[in-house]
This record gives sequence, structure tokens and C-alpha cells, in this order.
Amino acid sequence: MDFTFDARTEELRAALLAFMDEHVHPAERVADEQRAAQASPWASPPVVEELKAEARRRGLWNLFLPGSAHGAGLTNLQYAPLAEIMGRSPQLAPTATNCAAPDTGNMEVLAQFGDERQQKQWLEPLLAGEIRSAFAMTEPDVASSDATNITTRIERDGDDYVVTGRKWYISGAMHPDCRIFIVMGKTDPDGADARRQQSMVLVPRDTPGVTITRAMRVFGYEDHSHGGHAEVVFDRARVPVANLIGEESGGFAIAQARLGPGRIHHCMRLIGMAERAIELMCRRAVSRDAFGKSLAQQGVVQNWIADARVAVEQLRLLVLKTAWMMDTVGNRGAHTEIQAIKIATPRTVVGILDRAIQLYGAGGVSQDHPLAELYAAARTLMIADGPDEVHQRSLARREIKKYR
Repeated sequence: MDFTFDARTEELRAALLAFMDEHVHPAERVADEQRAAQASPWASPPVVEELKAEARRRGLWNLFLPGSAHGAGLTNLQYAPLAEIMGRSPQLAPTATNCAAPDTGNMEVLAQFGDERQQKQWLEPLLAGEIRSAFAMTEPDVASSDATNITTRIERDGDDYVVTGRKWYISGAMHPDCRIFIVMGKTDPDGADARRQQSMVLVPRDTPGVTITRAMRVFGYEDHSHGGHAEVVFDRARVPVANLIGEESGGFAIAQARLGPGRIHHCMRLIGMAERAIELMCRRAVSRDAFGKSLAQQGVVQNWIADARVAVEQLRLLVLKTAWMMDTVGNRGAHTEIQAIKIATPRTVVGILDRAIQLYGAGGVSQDHPLAELYAAARTLMIADGPDEVHQRSLARREIKKYR
């Protein structure tokens, strides 16, 4: 395993770092001010569109889609350090470069499983950043960590599918530019194989019977980076059979194919969030005095910073190894490593952010610094894309199986 950045990665890293320093970080406060002044909190502030135009001009667009003619053609290993840099400003950088969830995962699904018509109608405008999208899987009334529990029905009626069910924490659904939902539901609820009961269909947002009932907050935050989260009701929403993605009863497999890259992308960005936390800790430590000396001279603060650096270096190596394995043996071959980073990364980054907040005192939980919002995002990832306990259970079973 050689994790040395190749020439293409180094070139993109330099360009992305310059873009972050010159445009993204200065725009963070501007975006907050613009969002507070506009009628809809979910619409992209004008500065975001300016950032998107600048990112495209610099060739920093659709970097996330590995090995595809639709994207930049980067491998997972090439993309990892780039996603880390974007993670330093998760509210702006991924959106500015068209690398924000849930659009990334939806584009991957359409690129891999969508037919020519679906790609023309939905993938192309998503790749162009002209529209946003949402992925509707999680439900409030069942334990959605086990996707076989999903109760939303997708029933065949002649040349249509009729979708009925209630979803929540549907990322992207609150954004006014959200035009399409990828909805997972059951077409064969009585099928013998619990993992062959589900299908995925494309449901345009303006379909009669689709109602966004409320916005869902995350630790009190609106989470604008994903276009907000929503509770959505599908009340006999009717779409053509041609809107089926892949084959009927193939929804569970598509979901697993979608979530693998999504999990590692989250972990890549989390490392960037941790790096920003370390930077903020150090800046605070050298600029504040307490009990007759700077915080940087306090032993406990030194321990926090040292421990954070060690943890980030460990996590980065594990994420890079996982990216390398996904490139060389595929997502299925890297299953154990994907689960390992999904367990370790959010948990560790939450701890680093917690110490950074402590170092900032009251300011750490305020809107004057990004730490509280970063903490909320990191803590949520201990639940999103499968809670820690599900991954631990599966990982333990794989380890124990070796000895049976």
C-alpha cells in the first residue's frame, strides 16, 4: 500500500486549498448573514452560487465520482485527501464543489443503476448542479437501522407504481431546488427473502400525493449543508413503472451499493473537521491566559492537543487503507474496513470536538465559532448510515466466523 499522493492529487489538493483559503472560509460568515436575511432558510445564499461558479472555473467539480465518465474520474484514494479538505467547511465546501450528500449518493445510484432516460432526465442536471435531490429510506415508525423493516409500499397498478408511506430525516428535501426523490419501499412485502422485498423508484417532488409535513432539526440546527432534513408523506403518489431504478426487488442491494461510498466520504470529511478543531484548539491555546499562564502552557491542554493529533493520524491511515481497498478489491472486499472506519471515525472526532469546545468555554457552544455545529454533525454520524452498534454487530460476526 502506497499512500503517496500522485501528481493529479497534488495538483487538485493545491487548487482546492487555495479555493478554500481565498473563497470558502471568507464566505462562511457571509453565508450565515445572507441566509438569515432571506425569506427561506433552505434556499442557497447568493454567495453559494458564486462559490459554485468559481469552483467550476477552477476545475473543482464533481470530484467524488470515482472511475466514471460522469465525474472527475478519480479513484477513492485520490478523492480522500480532497474530501478531507472540504470537511474543514462542511456547510459550504461540499456544496460549492457539487460533492454534497445526498446528491452524491443519488448521482452514484443513477450512474450505476439508472437507465439512459433516467440519466438524461435526472443525472445530467444533478451533475450540472442545476437541481438538488433527496434519498427517502428512513422511517419514523420502524427501526430503520434494519432496512428490511421498511413499511412504505410501492404497489404496481397497470403502468404505474403507487407509493404510500411516511419517511423522515430525508436529507435535501427542504431545499427549494430539490426536484427528485429516490424512494425505497416494498414491492413484495411477503417475499421469502427479506432482502428481496424492496425496490427503489424515482418520485418527482411535485408528484400529487407527496407532502413535506415538517422540517427536522439536528441538535437544534437546520443543517443547511444537506439542503435540510424533512418528514415526507407519500399518499398514493403515482409514478410510471419506467421510474423503477434497476430491477424490481433490487432495492436493498442498491441501497448497500450506495451506502458504502457514502460512509467513506463522511469519514473523509470528518477528518477534515477534526483538523479544523485542532487548528482552532491551538489558536485558542496560544491566545488565552488562565491562572497566570497561557492555555498552551497548561498540561491538560497539551495532552488534549497531542492526543488529537495522534488520533487523527491513525484515522487517516485507516481511511486511506479503506479507500485503497475499495479501489483494488471493490466495496464488498473492503466491507470490514468500511465498517471499521464508520465506527471509529465519528466516535473519535466527537471526542476531539468535545475537547475543543471545552477549551473555548462558553464560546465553544455559541454561534461565534463553528465547533458546536461541527459537533452536531459528527455526533449525528454515529447514527446516520447505520448506527455504531449495527456495524459493531456485523464486524464482530465476521471476526468470530474465522474461528468457527
